[in-house]
Amino acid sequence: MKLYISVDMEGITGLPDYTFVDRHMHNYERARKIMTDETNYVVESAFKHGCREVLVNDSHSQMNNILVDELHPEASLITGNAKPFSMVQGLDDTYNGAMFVGYHARAGHSGVMSHAINHTVRNFYINDHEIGELGFNAYVAGYYDVPVLLVAGDDQATKEAEALIPNVTTVAVKETISRSAVKTITPKKAGVRLQESVQQALANRHQVSPLSPPEKPLLKAEFNNYGQAERASLMPGTILIPETTTVSFQANDIVEAYQAMLVMTQLASQTTFS
Repeated sequence: MKLYISVDMEGITGLPDYTFVDRHMHNYERARKIMTDETNYVVESAFKHGCREVLVNDSHSQMNNILVDELHPEASLITGNAKPFSMVQGLDDTYNGAMFVGYHARAGHSGVMSHAINHTVRNFYINDHEIGELGFNAYVAGYYDVPVLLVAGDDQATKEAEALIPNVTTVAVKETISRSAVKTITPKKAGVRLQESVQQALANRHQVSPLSPPEKPLLKAEFNNYGQAERASLMPGTILIPETTTVSFQANDIVEAYQAMLVMTQLASQTTFS
């Protein structure tokens, strides 16, 4: 069995605020170690319970956070930026399942450090259905007929996953108090729960269907200000909806929509207030 693991950072055990996930801040190196350990718990359990190949994709910020010299020796790692498919780089139809670790809730919703891709985005929609990173990534997995078997992160991320993916196994490693405060279990206790949940998720894999994306999806990205929307609409094929901060793009499939989303958000992030 081949397993794909996408690892974000905001939903990792014990991390409450941006000082842990911003490479320029004092808590970042501590958080990298916790993130790597958490990844190893998942990888170890995957190999123990039937997986023969495991690919880990570092999916946070510059995507070079996981300490490769401390990663499980039998895992492969995709690290670095830029990646054509970002948080789902390397995922294809040869995988039997995917797991999302360290995930957070979508922008505009309760959850620790909740957001969508970067600070410019208020909401993403696929055919008027609101989604976040988790949903978008699950749709790409579904495009390749790969089910998302497990989602680990804060309690709001796991609720989002359960509403989106029937029968998915979830692990809430911390409870939201506010967007920058949590009630958390310890990393070692999280490790036990993660390993048990990976075993459960693999045993339950035939009860989880891939999240099938719509054909020819209409992507809408709602930005926080008009300047960001203007920048995003520079991408050919987009339409800036009048009197809004929303930019739409008619895609041929979810993979094209995903890459369009990446380009739009990168353009929008170049906006300044000067």
